[in-house]
This record gives sequence, structure tokens and C-alpha cells, in this order.
Amino acid sequence: MLIRLLRKQGLVPKRIVTDKLRLYGAAKREVMPDVEHRSHKGLNNRAENSHVPFRKRERMTLRFRSVGGLQRFVSIFSAVRNLFVAPHQKRSALATHIHRIRAMAHWKAVTGATA
Repeated sequence: MLIRLLRKQGLVPKRIVTDKLRLYGAAKREVMPDVEHRSHKGLNNRAENSHVPFRKRERMTLRFRSVGGLQRFVSIFSAVRNLFVAPHQKRSALATHIHRIRAMAHWKAVTGATA
């Protein structure tokens, strides 16, 4: 698989970072022998960590039987989540607490809950 990907690559990269699987080194030597290959532990973490949000969303989709059910859930969930989750910036615990109290009051007003 890596050989096909490297052959389809239009440009020659300066270096290739992979995990420790030996097949990657063999494939790289066959297709791009002049390119530096780094396979040290931890070098690929930057790329892997950038995929974490995508993987979380992907894991969530596995719970749904159909794409339509997923789309209905996501359209409602994103609006509700934006109401309850405080903006991601440095806030005190008191400010976050007040934000949640206001969100619950707004939610009760919208849904007509009486409790």
C-alpha cells in the first residue's frame, strides 16, 4: 500500500516519518531511495494527535444504524451543545457556573419544563 501511495505522490518529500514497521523502510528504499526516513518513537505524534478530533467524531458515528439518523442527531446536538458548553477560553469556575445556570434557565424556557 505504501509503495502505491509513494508512486502516486507528485512531489518528492524531504523526509518521511512513519512508525517502526519495517515494511515502510523497504517500500521507501524501493521507490524513493534519496529521501530521509525517520521512524523514531514519538516523531509521528504530531500527525496522529491532529487526527484525534476526527476519530472522536468517527467513533460517535458507529453507534447509528443509518446516515439519516446520524444527520438528525448531529443537527440537533450541535445546537444544544453550543448552548451548554462555555467558550474555550480561560474562565473562572464562577463564570462557568453562571454560564451553565443561564443555559439551564434558557433550556427550561424553550422546552417549557416546569421543575
